[in-house]
Amino acid sequence: MAKKSAPVAVQALPADYVPSLKKVYKEEIVDKLMKQFNYTTVMQVPRLVKITLNEGVGSGTQDKKIVEESAAELSLITGQKALITSSKKDVSNFKLRKGMPIGTKVTLRNVKMYEFLEKLIRVALPRIRDFNGIAENMDGQGNYTLGLKEQTIFPEIDIDKNPRIHGLEITFVTTAKTDEECHALLAAFGLPFKKHNN
Repeated sequence: MAKKSAPVAVQALPADYVPSLKKVYKEEIVDKLMKQFNYTTVMQVPRLVKITLNEGVGSGTQDKKIVEESAAELSLITGQKALITSSKKDVSNFKLRKGMPIGTKVTLRNVKMYEFLEKLIRVALPRIRDFNGIAENMDGQGNYTLGLKEQTIFPEIDIDKNPRIHGLEITFVTTAKTDEECHALLAAFGLPFKKHNN
């Protein structure tokens, strides 16, 4: 019989548990954004809908084990099982065939989304050497993608056990209609955008 991979350890939470950043959103951020943008109803205030993490693993086309290790790492970081993504078409220049494993992906919502956001802001980003804030490259549709050069900034990753360093992309999907609203929402949560010296 084939061995089943060990499930990601998930800590049971009380039924009435509310993540601290969700409380901050309801108790502080909504009111702040209502005043900042002169919204007439709470329904206009942008919300964070989901956070998606992607790791592209180009070397995985030669060794599937690398993609599996990447998926295990992403599962550890997020507390949710990562999916392995495959190429959708053949690309001869990269010796890539349709269906080859090329990366991993996790989509977080609700409690796990808020828990991950708090860990990113309070634990992971401060561990970046010479950190001076994140770039403000919104996509014009109310979403923001943050590129990280090293997955090792997350405390779950043991560099001694897996010395392979690779980057990952974190996309924040919001209901904001403009870049300005998206920026204001994420900054209110505590994402440390670079400060401009005017």
